[in-house]
Amino acid sequence: MKITKIKIKNLFGIKEYEADGKCLELSGRNGVGKTSVIDSIRYALTNKSDREYIVRNGETEGEILIETDTGIRINRKARTQQADYKSIKKNGAEVQSPETFLRDIFTPLQLEPVEFIQMDRKQQNAMVLDMIEFDWDLKWIKEKFGEIPPDVNYEQNILSVLNDIQSKNGFYYKKREDVNREKRHKDAFVQEIADEIPAGYQAEKWENENLGDLYQRIEQIRKDNEMIEKAKRLIENRNNKVRKFEADKEIAISALDVEFSNKKTRIEKDILKLEEQIRAYRLELTNMDEKKQDKVSAIESEYRANIAKYDAEVEEYQAYADKSPGDVTELMEEAQYIEEMKGHINEYRRMENLQDEVDGLIKESCELTRKIELARELPGTILESAQIPIDGLTVKDGVPLIHGLPISNLSDGEKLDLCIDVAIQKPNALQIILIDGVEKMSTDLRKRLYQKCKEKGLQFIATRTTDDEDLTVIEL
Repeated sequence: MKITKIKIKNLFGIKEYEADGKCLELSGRNGVGKTSVIDSIRYALTNKSDREYIVRNGETEGEILIETDTGIRINRKARTQQADYKSIKKNGAEVQSPETFLRDIFTPLQLEPVEFIQMDRKQQNAMVLDMIEFDWDLKWIKEKFGEIPPDVNYEQNILSVLNDIQSKNGFYYKKREDVNREKRHKDAFVQEIADEIPAGYQAEKWENENLGDLYQRIEQIRKDNEMIEKAKRLIENRNNKVRKFEADKEIAISALDVEFSNKKTRIEKDILKLEEQIRAYRLELTNMDEKKQDKVSAIESEYRANIAKYDAEVEEYQAYADKSPGDVTELMEEAQYIEEMKGHINEYRRMENLQDEVDGLIKESCELTRKIELARELPGTILESAQIPIDGLTVKDGVPLIHGLPISNLSDGEKLDLCIDVAIQKPNALQIILIDGVEKMSTDLRKRLYQKCKEKGLQFIATRTTDDEDLTVIEL
């Protein structure tokens, strides 16, 4: 699409100006209206201007009219005393959403292509990468990575997005560093625990080991030993016990002899004194021997009962008396060893859990590495099928290269070539370039820029400041 007519009246510093679709260089000293022509065209396409006053001084209305070879007619009027006017038509019909329509028929760099050279490296790279045509969306990202990687600006072109994903400052790289750091931390814990646990430790064996049975055996041996000791003491002390029982008997009988002898004496004395009681006392005296014998029999019976009871107790322990006390030393050592082994179980299980976590971290780290590598490989795959609008454009690590060189390494002439390629990103859009201030370039660069535009089939309007007092229009 090319411009066939330009008509400007009372805009900026221009009283009247007309042109067709030829390539032009406008020259002259400052103030003759060179830049006003370019600013008027920019105003027509964008409805914007950096200047405070759009309408020419002393006038109430300024107008620009642009027509193209595809039937587009742009008519915009700036007014000081009423609302501005605009009419955007295509083939005679008013266009719906005219400002949006205009934005679709040119790129901002067409209006100031040299700005590209003045951009910083990041801006230049982003603009070049944006030119690579590859159809993608977040669904495509999710299919490739199984998720939408966080901390990425998805408003960028796909190659910048992939570069951010695999970047050392990206989520996956930092996450992998965190995972590997945690793995090393847990590995150290595992090794620390392993150093404290005996070699060949079998947790299942010691978990299933029944200490209760072992302690029951030890307790039974201890009780048996007590019975043995008690039996030996009982048997050794029997004769002493028998002598004690016999002494108790003799003492008891002797006490009875004394008691009854004294009592008999008193009674005999009382008989002399108490004749009236002689019969009773004599009867009592007659039965006294029998009563004494009954009591002696009771004492003898108690004596025999004590002997029998003690012998029965001795007999009960007789089975233990001939035994030697059992030795529980080995069993206690075995129990202590089992206790020690059981004491390692919790740490062993903790070590196993940590090792499982380490294995999980290894898998997670490998998956993150896979995604990082995928983000590094995908640009090559994309460039195989994507439409690349600039000759010699490749991409390495997210950086666009022109014939193998980054943009910052290009010569001024190569940068000029590139800025034209970047400006014309819409092949079916308006094919015009506005270049203000070409006097800042060397003659060779200026001629090369003009030649580049012609080779691309582009219209261009350039301004060059000279010492001429009048505006000079040169058709190129």
